[in-house]
Amino acid sequence: MDKEKEKNKELIISPLMTVPNLELFLDQLEENYTLFIDPTKIKKKKNFKIIYESELADIIICKSMEDLIRNKTKGKSLAYYKKVFSNEDIDDIESAIYNGANYIIVDADNWKIIPLENIIANLQNTRTKIFTTAKNSEEVRTMFAVLELGVDGVILSTGNVKEIEESKQYLKSKKFEIKVCEIVDFRDVGTGERVCVDTVSMLETGEGMLVGSKSNFLFLLHNESAGSSFTSPRPFRVNAGAIYCYTLLSNGKTTYLSELESGTEIYIVNTEGNSRLVSVGRSKTETRPLRLIKAIGDNIEGTVIVQNAETIQLIRDNGDLLPVTSIKRGDKILAYFKPSSGRHFGIEVEEYILEK
Repeated sequence: MDKEKEKNKELIISPLMTVPNLELFLDQLEENYTLFIDPTKIKKKKNFKIIYESELADIIICKSMEDLIRNKTKGKSLAYYKKVFSNEDIDDIESAIYNGANYIIVDADNWKIIPLENIIANLQNTRTKIFTTAKNSEEVRTMFAVLELGVDGVILSTGNVKEIEESKQYLKSKKFEIKVCEIVDFRDVGTGERVCVDTVSMLETGEGMLVGSKSNFLFLLHNESAGSSFTSPRPFRVNAGAIYCYTLLSNGKTTYLSELESGTEIYIVNTEGNSRLVSVGRSKTETRPLRLIKAIGDNIEGTVIVQNAETIQLIRDNGDLLPVTSIKRGDKILAYFKPSSGRHFGIEVEEYILEK
């Protein structure tokens, strides 16, 4: 995603009324959260920021234009809450901005996506932040992706700390430390099965998948956006590697390329290490001639086996693409690598491990 389109997103927690022990629930939360809660319900002194329909809140919620105008004198940030049923309600939201609303809370139960798209498009050049509501982590993810820009904040109604943890992953993209390594060896290894991954997203120049034989050394395999004299561009595709190779899932676990299927979420990473989560639309496993590539970076050695064809490309240290059919010893390429650790069913664990 274009860096200019990225936002600092916020997850606001609205504890459900059914939470049996509110204080215990709040004790389990990080104190940098904003809470959607009556401030008089919090007995212990905590460092939460409060957004609520109360003068005691840090951000005062106003449910009418009159409330908004009256609370201007309070010296606090103001949020305008609006249930959206029609375009007239969207017009009302725009009026609230001119009357001093710092935040807009959009509550749309049935038609949720389209109204938010219209609001985001109309308010994208203003300083007003757009919040909306969600009932679970899946809705949180959707709201942060509406019209690509997403909303600025989501108010999650929950009494489940695990649900909050799952939702946190959508606040910002994971950053990978992409470094330079050197190709020290390569050779053809006969035929075998490789996995071609078609995603549901248009991938940009410089983006690809992290793939490798070891979880601590993953090569940046470029997508097929370039095309050639003999092939049309396939900017949604990464010809990723042999079936045994690792790649990374959205939950931080590794998975074998052979296990990828429609709907699986994977990381797409660019040369700067910025990532985004993209779903697999289709994976194709086919028998093809394969080539092994071995590289070393920071005295850490890694290998990957990929299809031996011109359309499979690594990325040089200067950003240029390098077809695997043209590699030579000494070529400098980009990869993600770190000291080794073990994996148990894809989960990283601290243990001795030796992979060759």
